[in-house]
Amino acid sequence: MSPTSKPASGERTPLLADGVPSRNSIDSLRRAEQEDAAIHGTPLSPTPTARTRTVRELLLFSWALLATAGVIVLAVVLQHRNSTTNPPTPTDPIPIIPGDPGTGTPYPAISLPPKKDRKRNLIFMVSDGMGPASLSLTRTFRQHVNNLPMDDTLVLDQHFWGTSRTRSSNSWVTDSAAGATAFSCARKSYNGAIGMEPGFKPCGTVLEAAKRAGYKTGLVVTTDVTDATPACFASHVGYRWQMDEIAMQEIGEGLLGRSVDLILGGGRCHFLKNSTAGSCRQDDVDVVEIGQKKHGWGYVDDRAGFDSLKLGKNVSLPLLGLFAERDVPFEIDRRHMNDVYPSLSEMAVTALKALEEATKDSEKGFFLMIEGSRIDHAGHINDPAAQVREVLEYDKTFNAVLEFIEESDTEGVLVATSDHETGGLSTAWQAPNELPVYNWHPEVLLQANASAEYLTLLLQQHMIANPVEEQQQLQDWIREDLVEKRLGIKDALEIEINALASNPLLAMNIFSKMVSIRARIGWSTHGHSAVDVNIYSSGGPGTEDIRGNVENIEVGGFLRRYLDVDVDEITRELREKMVVDVKEAEMTGRDGHPEEWFVEVDGLVGYATA
Repeated sequence: MSPTSKPASGERTPLLADGVPSRNSIDSLRRAEQEDAAIHGTPLSPTPTARTRTVRELLLFSWALLATAGVIVLAVVLQHRNSTTNPPTPTDPIPIIPGDPGTGTPYPAISLPPKKDRKRNLIFMVSDGMGPASLSLTRTFRQHVNNLPMDDTLVLDQHFWGTSRTRSSNSWVTDSAAGATAFSCARKSYNGAIGMEPGFKPCGTVLEAAKRAGYKTGLVVTTDVTDATPACFASHVGYRWQMDEIAMQEIGEGLLGRSVDLILGGGRCHFLKNSTAGSCRQDDVDVVEIGQKKHGWGYVDDRAGFDSLKLGKNVSLPLLGLFAERDVPFEIDRRHMNDVYPSLSEMAVTALKALEEATKDSEKGFFLMIEGSRIDHAGHINDPAAQVREVLEYDKTFNAVLEFIEESDTEGVLVATSDHETGGLSTAWQAPNELPVYNWHPEVLLQANASAEYLTLLLQQHMIANPVEEQQQLQDWIREDLVEKRLGIKDALEIEINALASNPLLAMNIFSKMVSIRARIGWSTHGHSAVDVNIYSSGGPGTEDIRGNVENIEVGGFLRRYLDVDVDEITRELREKMVVDVKEAEMTGRDGHPEEWFVEVDGLVGYATA
């Protein structure tokens, strides 16, 4: 068809880009209609007048306007009907808006449906310093030792729930104090804070609120009971090293009175007046005596006393059990001293039974915090042989709690997580310029039967007892008695033995490195790291709120919601009673830590465990 020819009447013409026809295009269409009428002999429709076109356009406009209004009205009606007859269910996802980590403002809590007035128990476990690599290390070690298949995993693995982000309000890398405050208060705070928000403002804890609501409460740890994690649930001080004051508050000398019914762990030295053997207090206050006479505490301080409790069947609350001067030994060492120190799992089972008995006729259950404290210490020392036994004992304790919940007639929930990772553990290590070595050797950890901490103690005791011993004799003793007999290392280098004999203050790190290198295990730090940590749970009402990746304060938020307790009321009471000196900066020093955390050792800066 030529550019000037017209299409037949049955053909379709292309659509124009402009949907509104111009005056010229209307005239062209009219001429085309006239031509078609002449060719086919059909009558031509009358030409519309301007008035006719105006009326038609008005009618079309009115119809479009009415149709649009109708659609809007219908949409409003449907929206109203849905919002009143089909409200969102509590399981619908609610967006989490990040809070302000600089002020400690919590992330918005996810609301649970109203709880029925039912009895319930909540067990919260903390694996201090345990990161995901610690689980990999322990799982493989267990499979190797027991010749298990690859799918035979830890109990913890079978109850994996999610992960937690761990930063504090003043550092990307948290310490245990800020980490535990996130759990106990559901608030972000500064490193070193014990039940305090930024500005040195006290925050109520879930344990204190639970006690006020009628629950029984307990703390079980393998470290000093005045250490950061347990302290954050039952005391309020500006800094974690105020351990003498923490001891006083834990037995009931704080602003709220006694909030804890049962405490089991180490740290006896902070409860004895400084004129007593084994005390580490700075004053002459007898905390045990005050607890017994003023607050009614029962007290046991040795293995015989623990055994008299009959795993919780012979306990009168409140009970204070302090079984070590400071920390309970690492499990790798404690198992050889079982007649002196109870294990984490034994103390946990005792606490569970005691609290169950104490609440059997009550409408309320109990809240118990259990900490595998010394996983963290093994990470600080970079001692894989000690850490793997700590995680195994923690896994055993986790299983014991699960069994308790399953056998109990009372509803119960177990939630477990870590405050942070320690050591930057890697389950493989390769030297620079070395050919690929994609492996590590769990058998090296199996051969070790003592921790680097205990070996260092033995070395220092030996050197004190033998001050004039010849250097060669000392080296022979180190090689035979410590390295070969207790670490199982038969290929120790002369430079390693010489270093141990010449630098006893550095022996702990040297022993740990000897094991790590041979096992091909790597460490990136002797401090904490910012890696996300795992969450584990038995499941139960509300636990879906902490599925996936959550902030650590969301774990704290779940604890208070599950128990249905008013922590904010406790916070208001504390702030009314305590003179709060609000400060802008919590501490000065390096990297968010005060100078007191750094200690000089032989001209080297050593980082205190946290």
